[in-house]
Amino acid sequence: MRSVRPAYREESEPRILGGCGLMGVCDQSGKRMSGELAVRAMASMHDRGNGLGGGFAGYGIYPELPDFFCFHLLYNDEVAKDDTEFYLKKHFKVVIEEPIPTKPVRGIENEPILWRYFLDIPEERLVETQLSAEDYVVHTVMDINTYLDGAFVASSGKNMGAFKGVGFPEEIGEFFRIDEYKGWTWTGHGRFPTNTPGWWGGAHPFALLDYSIVHNGEISSYGINRRYLEMFGYKCSLQTDTEVVTYLFDLMLRRHGLPVEIACKALASPFWKDIDLMPKEQRRLYTALRLVYGSALLNGPFAIVLGMADGMVALNDRIKLRPLVAARHGDVVYVASEESAIREICPHPEESWMPQAGEPVIARVSEKGRRKALTQAKQSAGQRRIAQIHTTAGVT
Repeated sequence: MRSVRPAYREESEPRILGGCGLMGVCDQSGKRMSGELAVRAMASMHDRGNGLGGGFAGYGIYPELPDFFCFHLLYNDEVAKDDTEFYLKKHFKVVIEEPIPTKPVRGIENEPILWRYFLDIPEERLVETQLSAEDYVVHTVMDINTYLDGAFVASSGKNMGAFKGVGFPEEIGEFFRIDEYKGWTWTGHGRFPTNTPGWWGGAHPFALLDYSIVHNGEISSYGINRRYLEMFGYKCSLQTDTEVVTYLFDLMLRRHGLPVEIACKALASPFWKDIDLMPKEQRRLYTALRLVYGSALLNGPFAIVLGMADGMVALNDRIKLRPLVAARHGDVVYVASEESAIREICPHPEESWMPQAGEPVIARVSEKGRRKALTQAKQSAGQRRIAQIHTTAGVT
């Protein structure tokens, strides 16, 4: 007898469970690369997205302004812009404010008002609030995203920026003129949202200070992760599970001072049954991490790339339910959802591999290399910009 397929299978809407594409490239020598590389890598994974989100983060892209916090803002309207600028000018010294350069691109429409601000914090504000400069910025980002209607902070770090919106990543890259920027680290993302809306603020990367996250997957532990973060003053208000990953890295790396290797072990910790079989010292470490950071453990399928001021980290969930490939050629480290994306920009890597579940791929840019890159960039292209900054800031 011919079997009859259950009705619910006919009525259920199909879901794409392997969607979203991501990439990262980091030159550990500090040499700056054109953002065009990131755009090309993401374009090769076009079919992993559906046009409801794309974006990039670049590090080392503002070499003439390395000491100022750069806020990339998205505004729904002029009212939101006016309210936010009033807030910023009350709490910061605005060194430069200007529109983020864009160009018309077919497929990109209904874009918000896009503005960037290079900000300095008056010393008296830090004395008054008794906050570090970084905590002061975090409070500002939380306030704007939570309380200023129609305004959203896309990024807030130094010498870095996030560029994102609704569209395919290659369209977003062209729209933001990413090929005109150079940086030592680039991350990219093409979105296929399944549980949250496709909107400009919800596109990846998600950023806070110098940390940014691109993510493929679902964080099923979002509820407990969010409640844990709220204990430390973070406000999760952006309608996505990726937001908690960004804040967890900020909490662990910056506020708790954990090495990135240890933070990754806490976020993608092995199962208890596997910990029980480990050698004594390793078992003690993972047991302590599970006890202290149990509420920060990320459950669910995920692959993420964390961008940082000094490099990047790629990490899979603890049973590798999302694809992640890595490669290396000389000083350059590559990661992506598909090997084809890496070979698009590095046809013949010296080595390539598939990272194991829960095992991070870490690329670090030497401080010497970063200083050298900044010096060269200032000498070659930054003099006019520096003069503008000094005039605006009253520096002689």
